[in-house]
Amino acid sequence: MFLAQYIKDFAGLIYPKVCYACGNALLYNEHVVCTYCQHELPETNFHNEENNKLDQFFWGRVHLEAVTALFFYQKGCKVQKLIHKLKYQGKREIGFFSGKLLASRLRTSAGWNTLDMVLPVPLHPKKQRQRGYNQSECFARGLSEGLNISLTLNNLIRKFHSESQTRKTRFMRWKNVEAVYHVKNPEVFKNKNLLLVDDVITTGSTIEACSQKLLETAGVKIWVAAIAIAS
Repeated sequence: MFLAQYIKDFAGLIYPKVCYACGNALLYNEHVVCTYCQHELPETNFHNEENNKLDQFFWGRVHLEAVTALFFYQKGCKVQKLIHKLKYQGKREIGFFSGKLLASRLRTSAGWNTLDMVLPVPLHPKKQRQRGYNQSECFARGLSEGLNISLTLNNLIRKFHSESQTRKTRFMRWKNVEAVYHVKNPEVFKNKNLLLVDDVITTGSTIEACSQKLLETAGVKIWVAAIAIAS
């Protein structure tokens, strides 16, 4: 045990692990994000607010039980750095870390304790092959473990590879995704309380399209969680 720790500590001197938010070296008991940055990251605490900003964002669009996001997202902030590294630099542990962190908040919040399963917004297989992973799935895995609920993959699927959502208006985003999602086996979701998760909620078009497809199955109720909400 002592030798293994010695080797680990020595390796840390040569290849120090750094905080993905600020770039400083992590201390022995820190992982992914340093303690200082954890306190500095702008959490929304929407899970403790009934009819919060994100709940209202989807009113009149699709029926959701509750919506939350872990962080506020602004250009140039540390949250943007984390999301960029998660999506484009292969730092999957950021998604898992964010899921575990949000799960620790949801466990003590009324209204989030009846969930049956968590499912990520799917990527088209072509896009997932290009990236090598689905960043929303990394987030979902952290939530699944932290909340002790099952993770369901490959039942909600993306049928078509639509254009990038970047720089599209809300209406353009909606038209881009309105018919791309499909539920392979509705019985899996029948009468279930689902936690649908994504990385960042911007216009909400992706969540809206996925939710409308899921709600075609009898008895489905949907909660939504994201790593961040763009502000």
